Amino acid sequence: MKNKSQFIVIMLFALTCSMSAQNKSLKNTRPNIILVMTDDQGMGDLACMGNEVLKTPNIDDFYGKSTRFTDFQVSPTCAPTRSAIMSGNRPFEVGVTHTILQRERMALNVFTMPQALQSAGYKTGLFGKWHLGDDEAYLPTNRGFDEVLMHGAGGIGQTRYGDFPPNEENLYFDNVLLHNDTIVKTKGFCTDVFFDSALAWIKKQNDADELYFAYVALNAPHAPLVAPEEYKKRFLDLGYDDGTAGRYGMIENIDDNFGEMMQKLKAWNALENTLVIFMTDNGATHLSGSLNGEKVTHFNANLRGGKNSPFEGGTHVPAFWYWKGKLGEGVDVDGLTSHIDMYQTFSELAGVELPKQMQELSGRSLVPLLENPKAQWSDRELFIHCGRWPEGKREEAKYAKSAVRTEQWRLDNNSQLYNIPIDPSEENDVAVQNPEVVAQLRSAYDIWWENVKPLMVNEDLPMVAPEDQPFAKRYNKQLQEFGIPDWAPQQF
Repeated sequence: MKNKSQFIVIMLFALTCSMSAQNKSLKNTRPNIILVMTDDQGMGDLACMGNEVLKTPNIDDFYGKSTRFTDFQVSPTCAPTRSAIMSGNRPFEVGVTHTILQRERMALNVFTMPQALQSAGYKTGLFGKWHLGDDEAYLPTNRGFDEVLMHGAGGIGQTRYGDFPPNEENLYFDNVLLHNDTIVKTKGFCTDVFFDSALAWIKKQNDADELYFAYVALNAPHAPLVAPEEYKKRFLDLGYDDGTAGRYGMIENIDDNFGEMMQKLKAWNALENTLVIFMTDNGATHLSGSLNGEKVTHFNANLRGGKNSPFEGGTHVPAFWYWKGKLGEGVDVDGLTSHIDMYQTFSELAGVELPKQMQELSGRSLVPLLENPKAQWSDRELFIHCGRWPEGKREEAKYAKSAVRTEQWRLDNNSQLYNIPIDPSEENDVAVQNPEVVAQLRSAYDIWWENVKPLMVNEDLPMVAPEDQPFAKRYNKQLQEFGIPDWAPQQF
């Protein structure tokens, strides 16, 4: 009996310690933060989300031990989502209403999230896609990043919209990129280069015992749908079209790189003090293809729409958060959360003291939900718009491709109402049965629209010719002055 009593006391003590650790506040705990965000990868583009064609064992394993936000909303396209993360505001509130035509430039009066982290002693690095302006004042080195390796415009090879001229000829391989202040020539597949560069920089910060924020912002699996042949082969052998093989090949390459990153972090004993996040920037593209000559629809997690649509398939994305020993493993958080929440979340975790004179933030801190997934989380209204209206047609586009989300409802295009918890595929329009809900959401949207119009600072700017794009001019100037040096990340 004595031994049994001692055992019970020991077990109760262990349970108490465990509960105490779980209930300990995460505020000001100052973890390193690694944010991996892919481009145009939807909810259905992972095996753990139900895709039976893709093999993504490393992200699947990560999903299994993560805290998962099951209703995480972003913007329908690339630059808007990035601006929300960097500013803590809805995209239109910081001038970002498009992905091109100078309307992707984040307003210069924004005190950015990496600037906030820098103020708290963090080193900051960006590896991949910026897409918030390529003019000097808009570059990430002037907006809070210490280390930068990036392509131009919204995608590698988009020379018409501002990427480096040579990248049109060598899509996704051996690309010309901007490394801090110097244009360089890299070697290898772009995703491998961005991950390797991030890991080399992370290792350097770990060795120096520096706090850091690493933003691994991949351009894959954004079109063009190009992957190394060894990653395409399995899908081509199955009979898929070349585009599907390229896109799915890019995703499986991402998975391999992500797995290597997690292995390195474990080997460096870095997981106990590092928050790692995997998410995507908007819904999927290339939602159909062919299999053995027959048209097929690709798995999209049974959501309506994809990228550049106002529906769940455009804005509902994976969001997996892992911090060994600090966050729950295999835990779902069901509250309505958003990209605009990440700024305040990171600031609260890092112990940032935000300046009194800065933009008013639109999001919330997710720290209460990270501490307790069942914490009280009040309802909210999220405003969504695909933007991209033609010049001078903003008012005509007010409701086109728009949405308002609450925890229960989604009002699409100012007219269609869906009860998302019971109809996540948006199949049954219940607007007629719920006129009071429609009226309430319309009114909230109208107020937001009127308030946001003065903040759309990039409207009606002139189109920039390809040869006059900032990176094209910068490339030609450096080429004449001293050429384009080869560059590779340090070994790690």
